[in-house]
Amino acid sequence: MNPNHFRLRLLLDLSKLFAVPVIVLSLFLRLSHQRLGYFIVPAHLAFVIAWAVTKRSFLDFQQYRDSQTLYAKQIPRVGGKWPGNVDVLLKMLKAFKTAYVLDVYLQLFEEYQCTTLNLYIFWADQIITMDHEHTKFILATGFNHFWRGYAQKERMENFLGVGIFNRDDDVWKMHRNMTRPFFARERISDFDIFERHTQRTLAILSSHSSSHKPSEAQDLYARFTIDAASEFLFGKNLDTLSGDLPIPGVTPMGPKGSQTQDAWGSFTGAFEMAQQIITGRTRIGWMWPLFEMFGDRSTPYVKVIRAWLDPLVGQALRDHEATKRAGVNSPIADKTFLQHLVDSTTVSPSYLITPRYCALSAPFYILTHQKNSTTDHGASPNADPVLIRDQLLSMLLASRDTTACLLTFITYIMATPPHVAERLRAEVLAHCGPDAPPTYEQIRGMKYMRAVINETLRLFPPVPLNVRESRAEACALPHPDATYPEGDDSRPLYMPGSTTIIFLPLLFQRNRALWGSDADEFNPERWLDPERIARFVANPSIFGPFSAGPRICIGQNYAYNEASYFLVRLMQKFDRFTLASELQPKGSLPPPEWKERKGRQSIEEIWPSAALTLYVKRARHDACALVAATKASKLIDSALHPYWHHGLRMPMALQGVPLGHARG
Repeated sequence: MNPNHFRLRLLLDLSKLFAVPVIVLSLFLRLSHQRLGYFIVPAHLAFVIAWAVTKRSFLDFQQYRDSQTLYAKQIPRVGGKWPGNVDVLLKMLKAFKTAYVLDVYLQLFEEYQCTTLNLYIFWADQIITMDHEHTKFILATGFNHFWRGYAQKERMENFLGVGIFNRDDDVWKMHRNMTRPFFARERISDFDIFERHTQRTLAILSSHSSSHKPSEAQDLYARFTIDAASEFLFGKNLDTLSGDLPIPGVTPMGPKGSQTQDAWGSFTGAFEMAQQIITGRTRIGWMWPLFEMFGDRSTPYVKVIRAWLDPLVGQALRDHEATKRAGVNSPIADKTFLQHLVDSTTVSPSYLITPRYCALSAPFYILTHQKNSTTDHGASPNADPVLIRDQLLSMLLASRDTTACLLTFITYIMATPPHVAERLRAEVLAHCGPDAPPTYEQIRGMKYMRAVINETLRLFPPVPLNVRESRAEACALPHPDATYPEGDDSRPLYMPGSTTIIFLPLLFQRNRALWGSDADEFNPERWLDPERIARFVANPSIFGPFSAGPRICIGQNYAYNEASYFLVRLMQKFDRFTLASELQPKGSLPPPEWKERKGRQSIEEIWPSAALTLYVKRARHDACALVAATKASKLIDSALHPYWHHGLRMPMALQGVPLGHARG
């Protein structure tokens, strides 16, 4: 079934649950000439319940039989008080509003003393795991047993479409093979793009600092990363850094942060709201279409996103036609990613591409369903604009949100233990001096910077949770890690077929059983100590911010280089960062009850949250402040704010003059 037909899917599921038993009982009563009178409604209701219980019991028996065949045991089920664990779902949805990121799941693991659980919401298997051995099996050693799956495509189809993050098998391989050449070392180590956009970003910070104006760090980092990515991927700078910047206390809040009232603000608001909607669907489970029966909630936001991307795709298609008519066939080294995508895209078969909203106006860019029809230039006669646009969106999502998240949390970390910024700046000056742009070799030589980046990725992975679905055939998960004792039954766990499993890198990357008693502390030394490095090398799956296995992120070196380059230039200009919590509004600070919990939430000074990617919550119309101070004798107040959730924001203020100004 087409993933866009989620309402039809739900109706079919509900008909199997309600309509089929009602029809069966009605036929039985008619054929047996029975009349129940006033008891007709209670009888049908009782029969529906009995039918559901019998059906689920039969499924449980099948799973038990399959588990015995695999010599595996059932995954522990969460036991609620209400039928279908509805009380568990409601409790979780309520807790998500105030809980520390993923702590709702962590409390369940602690309660049941295991690392993999079956939530069993609405009598459907839904697995969650913080076990790194099980995650390694899902992503790598048991890769062929899992895929993105139909349920995820259904949730994301309208947003990500046929892009690389929403497809499996041959289509995914096609995307990956087309993308891989653009992340080779000779491309990602070309730092000219990073330098241009870094200098523009630092110029904004310096200008705001000298004029006592605050600025949003997460918004600024998001602009920096998307401008750099747009030039890198399709040779066109979107130039969002030149647009209107948010004004703390004035600019309205979007789903994750400030949303300016211009084209860029509309795009980011739509981009982030679509992510929020998908996250909500995941939490509800298979019945989420019940809340969208009269319209796909993501459609208005998706239209805004496509209105932004479609002109870029349309221009690329027109340029392709012009170069084809001129007989020009450039080598791949001279192409942008978008040009290569247009040249390489063949028209997709009907089961992969379906006509949807598309603002492309050129009449010959229509969707057809021919296969393997190519020209001498390696492009199809009718290149597929939907496929191109969806892949571009996937790449922008990865390049914007993840690196912006990393830079935001590094900035936050440098504000809490000041020695991190001091040592990082000392290393930068030792390798690159106070003014010179870094080279690829210099960045590779800065071991402490790499340790700071890795430690931030460990504590605050940009993708704190991810989802897969088991293939139709059941399998056995390997033995769990050593977080909790296994007990007498040491059999592996039975993984049902066609079942969603959520794995949680943020939790296993903070697991004390894997990382030691200081797992919740920010300690870059763990990446410099030979003994601790040896433990990680022996078990690399305990650190997975870029995923693993065949679907490992091909852009991870690009992200490392971009973040490293920006940090070098930032630390050449500033030397100290301090949180100014007194500027944070009520509602954006961590709740008092966090102090009662163990782990980082008891010491956290910000509110991390997640909607596909990690971000920092903040409150509407105000800011928490991050202060960057210099060693200059004269200090100037300014603000640098990260981005937020549903208008909850944490302002971060830069206090001090840029060092370049101080030297003058």
